[in-house]
Amino acid sequence: MKKLLALIFLSAFVFGCGASAQKSEFWQHNTMYKTNDHLKYSWSGYTKPTAETGKKSIEQGWWGIEIPYVPGR
Repeated sequence: MKKLLALIFLSAFVFGCGASAQKSEFWQHNTMYKTNDHLKYSWSGYTKPTAETGKKSIEQGWWGIEIPYVPGR
């Protein structure tokens, strides 16, 4: 019985992660970083963001799908 419950829980976890990864477009490219600029920014520890890095992130689409802000949540 414990094995069955563990198998059900594991299956739900794997399928849930798979659905999230599909929606996030993670599997549509071969790296986790969109461009070399994104890689450099991420590996530098996100220190001192500038207007230039903000502009690059928008132009190059670093952040994927937008999550709308809902007040009160």
